[in-house]
Amino acid sequence: MQQDPKNIRNIAIIAHVDHGKTTLVDGLLKQSHTFRENQAEMNQELIMDSGDQERERGITITAKVTAVQHGDYRINIIDTPGHADFSGEVERTLNMADGCLLIVDAQEGPMPQTKFVLERALEAELVPVVVINKIDKPGARIAEVEDELADLFLELAVHEDQLHYPVYYAIGRDGKAWETPPANPDEKADLSPLFDAIIGKIPAPSVELDKPFQMLVTALAWDNFKGKYAIGRITRGHVRAGDQVVLCKKDGAQTKAKVELVFMSQGVSKYEVPEGVAGDIVQLTGISTAQIGETIADAVSPEALPTIEVEAPTLRIYLGPNTSPFKGKEGEFNTSRQISERLQKELETNVGLQVSDDGIGFTVAGRGELHLGVLIETMRREGYEFEVGRPQVVTHEENGQTVEPIEEVIIEVPAEHVGTVQMELGQRRATLKEQFASPKGVTKLVYEMPTRALLGMRNILLTNTKGTIVMNSLVKGFAPVGAALEQLRNGVLIAWETGTTMPYSLESAEARGTLFVGPAVPVYAGQIIGLNTRREDMEINVCKAKHLTNMRSKSSDGVVQLTPATVFSLEQCLDFIENDELLEVTPQSLRLRKRELDPNKRKRNKN
Repeated sequence: MQQDPKNIRNIAIIAHVDHGKTTLVDGLLKQSHTFRENQAEMNQELIMDSGDQERERGITITAKVTAVQHGDYRINIIDTPGHADFSGEVERTLNMADGCLLIVDAQEGPMPQTKFVLERALEAELVPVVVINKIDKPGARIAEVEDELADLFLELAVHEDQLHYPVYYAIGRDGKAWETPPANPDEKADLSPLFDAIIGKIPAPSVELDKPFQMLVTALAWDNFKGKYAIGRITRGHVRAGDQVVLCKKDGAQTKAKVELVFMSQGVSKYEVPEGVAGDIVQLTGISTAQIGETIADAVSPEALPTIEVEAPTLRIYLGPNTSPFKGKEGEFNTSRQISERLQKELETNVGLQVSDDGIGFTVAGRGELHLGVLIETMRREGYEFEVGRPQVVTHEENGQTVEPIEEVIIEVPAEHVGTVQMELGQRRATLKEQFASPKGVTKLVYEMPTRALLGMRNILLTNTKGTIVMNSLVKGFAPVGAALEQLRNGVLIAWETGTTMPYSLESAEARGTLFVGPAVPVYAGQIIGLNTRREDMEINVCKAKHLTNMRSKSSDGVVQLTPATVFSLEQCLDFIENDELLEVTPQSLRLRKRELDPNKRKRNKN
């Protein structure tokens, strides 16, 4: 049955990370009876976070499109990531929507990413509906959050109509929403007010059904049965299975293609339809060369739509084939060609990424440490083995001057740790813009600092504040490159020879610093095996066994007791390494190493 465009609503769910977008989408899916009562999804949380890393990290990484039927209305829902590193996903998907649900935490209020996504939504002229979520939190401050939102809209609104936005109140986890703050949040309620708001406040798509077909490819999907799916919103006309179309490429070239099948979303699955009409979001198969940002148009009169503009990357990293003595032992794919093919495949769907050749390796540029870390972890799990260098900021020329990205950093920390935070940021030449204390004993600090000064800071602050810090950052703009930062990290302990670590040697190495390897671990010369207590690097033999003699002494015959080795996560490893160091990444191991393994060459290079 063809859907009347007047009964279609396209909405994007936007918010700062962890403000409850995906949980609210769960409620909309369940309460619209998208699933049968006995379906597994009815008991599942974060239904839309389907990737392994999304479930493990508890964040949305890729934007996803789903749809629910509410009475006669078909509601297409775009669940977007909340983390600033994945804002490319937000930018490319907002053009499919006519309105947005802006979710804001009732305790935290508008945060850096709230500002970013709202600015993009208002620029795209989306009609906003505000949802103040988690109103049952003990620290909820609904009235203050409403005032903060009013200030934010006043700052970002493109025209006056956008200042008149409806506000709803919700507990997304319980699937409840109200038009006014409830006296008792435990009272019986559901998400009906939100469904009514979507249908009543968000406009139907403005369409031209009688014009030739046109659709911008906004996302791609893949399965083994139908191949590539080109996903997008039909701008005008309609499309049927078997239609001849033209793919308008980014470089202006046009290639002919044929639409094999037309699919639409329903919950977490898709179903085949005979026809898609203007205003609806569809998935087309048969167009195998389609890329994000390209236009699929009518074969008789093809016209290209403007391509998607995405903000430039801020961080770059060297990624190349593994050159360590242990190369090829743990990974299935380790050649430069295999890595190149995998990165080219990633570029098809990851619009915020840029890749360029760098000798036998590649320079990969992205939106932040997490953005690059997710790519590295994904490749690692797929069986790739490679090495990566230290993240570097992406600079560019402006008016004859080299400029670097500057970020606004918002830190919330208990009062007793404020001094620790200020000392660390002072060393990194950050500028304090605002500081105010909340009644709950938490101090909020707003800083401005170069992106390069942020590298490695999050883990240091988490350790120094006993994990109590909440830190968010967002790129504000660019400024002339400042003075170089001093190395804030101590030197490292480096393995002297290739072999297997021995408890006897590790016991004496422990006196020199913190160890990253335990006993009976294979290491190679030039591998970093610990952090020195001093500023300089030190080579140390951790493969030497105790020589047996016929002399006995009480002190030496005891069992060796070692402190457990410090094990870094992938992000911690990237934060740790300096310019002359690399991180070896395999499906089984993360090894820190010096770029130059030979100690004599290393000394010559230093001099």
